[in-house]
Amino acid sequence: MRRGFTLIELLVVIIVLGLLAGLVGPQILGRLSEAKSATARTQIDLLGVALDSYRLDNGSYPSGEQGLAALRDRPAREPAPTNWRGPYLRKPVPLDPWGRPYIYTIASTQATGFELRTLGKDGKPGGEGEDADITGS
Repeated sequence: MRRGFTLIELLVVIIVLGLLAGLVGPQILGRLSEAKSATARTQIDLLGVALDSYRLDNGSYPSGEQGLAALRDRPAREPAPTNWRGPYLRKPVPLDPWGRPYIYTIASTQATGFELRTLGKDGKPGGEGEDADITGS
């Protein structure tokens, strides 16, 4: 006599696997979006520390034209840093978790600082959840 699975046994297994995927899948995807937002916040904080170190050495933050690249390579554009002791980052400036560069803006007066932000998953200002902007300064 041959042993094997009946059609009903196979259907039951397929249904159970489908139910598990339906219950577990959304939980995993929800955690993934939370992880990307947390990664963006952490990267913004670390870039902020590097920018503060740059300011301590040079008396001001990199200009908007110099951008975050000034943390890795000595800026060739004016204003030239007076006491550049970089690189201030061990690795190249990271992209945000959605693959876009962070937006770096310098305030009109150096005393008020800078702003770093990412526009979230959708790449547009505003939004909620994973599409929300993440800002640091």
